[in-house]
This record gives sequence, structure tokens and C-alpha cells, in this order.
Amino acid sequence: MIDLEYDADQSALADTVHRWCERHASDAVVRELDGQFPRPLWDGLAELGVLGLGTAEGGGGALEIAAAMEQLGVANVPGPLSATFVATQLLPSDDRIAVAGGGVVVSVGSPPLMPWAPVASIFIELGADEAWRAHTESTLEPVETLGGEPWGRVSLVRDERLDGVSRALAVGDVAVGAYLAGAGARLLHVATDYARDRVQFGRPIGEFQAVAHRLADVHLRLTAARHLVRLSAHALDSGSADAVTDAATARLSATRAALDAAYSAHQTLGAMGFTVEGPVAGVARRIRHVSLLPPGPSRAREVVLARLT
Repeated sequence: MIDLEYDADQSALADTVHRWCERHASDAVVRELDGQFPRPLWDGLAELGVLGLGTAEGGGGALEIAAAMEQLGVANVPGPLSATFVATQLLPSDDRIAVAGGGVVVSVGSPPLMPWAPVASIFIELGADEAWRAHTESTLEPVETLGGEPWGRVSLVRDERLDGVSRALAVGDVAVGAYLAGAGARLLHVATDYARDRVQFGRPIGEFQAVAHRLADVHLRLTAARHLVRLSAHALDSGSADAVTDAATARLSATRAALDAAYSAHQTLGAMGFTVEGPVAGVARRIRHVSLLPPGPSRAREVVLARLT
């Protein structure tokens, strides 16, 4: 039987990231960084060693990445997090160290629309089951995004094929799944607290089945997603033959659970759930954005279906 609890070192890492987020990534700080590269937070994560997790230099593996990303999801921390973990699995040591050190930003995706392209100096183009180091060929066109992050349209020229793509993308799926599970858990906490305190018809709204049952369903989905993320991370670290499919499954589960959490939080809080300054809107917006990050849920579904056919 696999123990789904983090071991002492992984729990200590999660606690360290949690306390760092409390000090440096408050809601006010995250809101102020909207629409730009979060340089102060990025440098802090690099100094903390988070960006180098899962590498030969940084130590740890997929479970350590999951432990850190859960906490970053709870804190709604922005940045090319999953792309960084994918890139450090693919790049040679010099570039890998530069990316993990925070000084070099990487854009990973399928052109022409590339995440974080306006601030990136390393580009990795993704194909169906392939990846290439690439460079820009055209002038970049900035694109506004749902998550408030700087993306861009640009043409790329492939320079060299990169190895280890399947595992790298699986690491990215684990990172996305863990982040979404953490962000969804935050919204569930907000919604349940509100349902406990908000009184209608002389009773807390959390006593009404229409509210309570929906939040209970969200809790079950998030719990299952968190367990699947940890199982897939364990499969990656142990070299399981099913690790890639398990990671894709975990990503899909976390996506569904986090989107349900966002919807339910909006419904529970009513108008307050849609205000920009409120406790739900910013997190829900990033959940929707992160859930679509390259290579996206469509590839995850293809990976899962391939095992079933």
C-alpha cells in the first residue's frame, strides 16, 4: 500500500513554502503584480530552491514538486511554474541551472501563442510527443490573457530536438494538478466559511442541502484529485511504466475538481464571488488559466484514452 501522506522532508518543504507565501505572496502583492512578470516572487522562489526541484542540482523529485505546488496554488502565486519544471527536465545542465536560478525565463508551448513569451529568453516548442529548443523568427505580438499573464504570438524556428519529452510533460501535469488542487482547496475553504457565517431565513446557508451537498461534492473531488496527484508523483519517482498516464489522469481530475470549486464558490458567495476585490474572483480566474496551460487538457485526455484503446 502506498502512503499518500508526504514524508517528513516533503512536509517540511510544504511548510516552508507555505510560510514563505504568507510573508511574501499576500493577496495584495499578487493583485499588484497582475499583468506583469512577478520578478520579486520569482527571485524568492529561486532562492528558496523551488524552481530547481526535480533536477540533479536541486534535488527531490515529482513528490517534492507536488508538495511545493500545492502550497503555491493555495497562495495563488503567478508565474511560469509548470513550464519551468517541464523545461528543467529537458534542457542541458547550463540552461537548466540558469532557469532554476530564476534569472532566465522559459516559454513552453505550441506557437504561435506562447506563454510568457514577452519576458522569455528560452523557447521550447511542443509537438504531439516531441519538443524542440527554438528561437524567435518574428516580432512578438503581446496578448492579454484571462489569468492576467503576459503571453505573445510569435513564430519559432526549431534549433534542436530535446529528449525525455514524455516524462517532462508528465512532471508538468503533476505540477499543474497539484497547483489546481491547492487553489481549489482555498476556494472551498472560503466558501465553507462563508456558508457557516451567512444567515438567511434565520439559519446559516450552510444548513441548506442545496449549499451543503454541493460543497461536500467539491470536497470529495478535491480529495480524490489530491490523492491522484500524489499517486502519479510517486509513480514518476519510482519509474512506473504507467506514470505518464497516471499524471495525465491526475491533471484531468484536478482540473475538474478545481473548476467545480470555483463555480461553487461563486454560487455560494453570490455577488461577492464575482467582485474583483473579493476572495474568489482572482483565484478562480487563475484556476481557469492554469487548467489550459500547454500542452493542455486535450493532450491529457489523449494520453488517458490511449491506454484504454
